[in-house]
Amino acid sequence: MPSKRKKKVAYLFGAGATHAELVALNPDLVPETEGLLISNVSPRVIKEASTDAKYIRGLETVSATSGQLKNIELLISLIENAKMSDWDDKTRRLKELVQADIENILTPYKRGRFYLHRALFELHQRRATKEVEEIVGFISLNYDDVLDRAYNESIGAPNYSFALDDDSASIPLLKLHGSFNWHNARIRGQRRRIEIIPLGSAKTYLHAPYVFIWTRALEVLINCDALRIIGCSLSPNDVHLIDLLFKAHLERREPFDIEVIDFEETGESIRNNYGFFPQIRTLSKIENILIPDTRTTNPFKHWLRYKSLDMLGRASVRRLSYLRRVLN
Repeated sequence: MPSKRKKKVAYLFGAGATHAELVALNPDLVPETEGLLISNVSPRVIKEASTDAKYIRGLETVSATSGQLKNIELLISLIENAKMSDWDDKTRRLKELVQADIENILTPYKRGRFYLHRALFELHQRRATKEVEEIVGFISLNYDDVLDRAYNESIGAPNYSFALDDDSASIPLLKLHGSFNWHNARIRGQRRRIEIIPLGSAKTYLHAPYVFIWTRALEVLINCDALRIIGCSLSPNDVHLIDLLFKAHLERREPFDIEVIDFEETGESIRNNYGFFPQIRTLSKIENILIPDTRTTNPFKHWLRYKSLDMLGRASVRRLSYLRRVLN
């Protein structure tokens, strides 16, 4: 009797995946001061920018800091589109503040204690998992290196697909917007600094190495049976990503599953916004109700718990370094 074909799986990570690591370390985390979601970062950044006289000059009528600015990308895009005097300096300042804010929270000490991404790799390194699932690629929208570190510990140096002729056999790790740690990347035998794709509307991916990264991401999506989205709400601001998912579906005979590993309401919102993708599964609908109770403060950890128990069994999970921590 022929063996059942392995399920080909791709992962897509958003800011919520890294935020989940912080929550796992501190369930009482205060999002306003320590969170990494765009709705957390945005008000902190605009508050800091409001103390910069050079930034404020010319923006006096639109520089209020009351309420909750939920999307710093929108503000950057509006300033870019207005093309006011020194708009480039102003948007550059905001982008610098975003990076500083994220890096200030992700201290080396905290990153060293993170375990959810490591647990995910630990799950996929087990023979029982490998027999039924094959990872075809990791895709990330994040600038931080949390995923990179877990990949390096489990597999080795990440395969970023910097070049079109990259023939590496390892699983690609495709950072669609770049990375804060690409200061000294090697491409075709030469060391170079790769600038990140900045926040805002003026995003372009039609230059090296991003044109290669995005092309490889399209191939990964075309070849997967399931895309697991962790901590990403598929914001309409990132229309390029939606376009990528759309094109991948068009190249296939059948749609792939989109498993939203996030709060149930986030999954419902994604399904409502992008109903033209026919197989969007919210947390309660993943794999024929893998997760019986979706009440949680940490969907990433919650999914890892039920997924590892289903694939490996409690006794095996308890013997593993990182996965056993998701049982708590």
